[in-house]
Amino acid sequence: MQNNRILVFGRIGQVGWELRHKLVCLGQVTAVDYPEIDFSKPDSIRAAVRAVQPAVLINAAAYTAVDKAESEPELAMAINGTTPGIIAEEAKRLGSLLVHYSTDYVFDGTKQGAYVETDAPNPLNVYGKTKLAGDEAIQAVGGEFLILRTSWVYGARGSNFLLTMLRLARERSELRIVDDQIGAPTSSECIAQATADILAQLLAPVGGGLDGRSGIYNLTSTGETSWFGFAKALLTQSAATFGFSVPSLVPIRTSDYPRPAGRPANSRLSCQRLAQTFGIMMPSWEDALSLVLETLAEGASPDKPR
Repeated sequence: MQNNRILVFGRIGQVGWELRHKLVCLGQVTAVDYPEIDFSKPDSIRAAVRAVQPAVLINAAAYTAVDKAESEPELAMAINGTTPGIIAEEAKRLGSLLVHYSTDYVFDGTKQGAYVETDAPNPLNVYGKTKLAGDEAIQAVGGEFLILRTSWVYGARGSNFLLTMLRLARERSELRIVDDQIGAPTSSECIAQATADILAQLLAPVGGGLDGRSGIYNLTSTGETSWFGFAKALLTQSAATFGFSVPSLVPIRTSDYPRPAGRPANSRLSCQRLAQTFGIMMPSWEDALSLVLETLAEGASPDKPR
């Protein structure tokens, strides 16, 4: 690669915020977000890329309102399905590397074990369909790319399940939480750190470059739990620190909490290919959770997320 300029789409998102801090030692990082760039308009995307001429493009921007996507399919498709293809075209034109984040929601959750990268997608909702369209658009363009497929993303800032649970724990004496969807909660910090570790290899003066390793890689914490198990762990660990009593937690089925968008019952993803190809070993979801809660305890109020 001719330079170490890195362009991050999605500056203020959970993963994008973390990327800005993890990538500073690898090159000159430029991060952009709405409204300075309109992710639903191809010309806006192309202009941002051509202004920076990066060696690495990272697309951490997405339409992530899963239920709302059911009523806004065109906008979700424009951002999640069309934009990744535009970015891939620009990356190929520059001879640059594209890193893009995908989701467990491209699967229907009917498999018994953990999904691998070659399993056939079958999304249950509009969000999953639009994310799959983005994955396919990138692959159709070709070039050098990494599609990192993750699940149940949360962190110390933004809008996510962990921060919602911490807020509700202060407001309610009982919480009813789905217990029949299984996956691996994955922190935005771990996603950004793994991305930085991969890029450190690819940007190395000697032995760098993808060298035929383009493709999809699962990237989640290890282990598995349900949303109920995740909530119980995070509330139990943080109650004393944040000064609230753990509410009564009631496990419920997905059918007891109907939502506009269907969710896969099984969101487990195997990260064996990531480990074999790049030597990346992801932490357990429990260890990652402890680190996020420690970050919150050091300077953020859970009812006023940063």
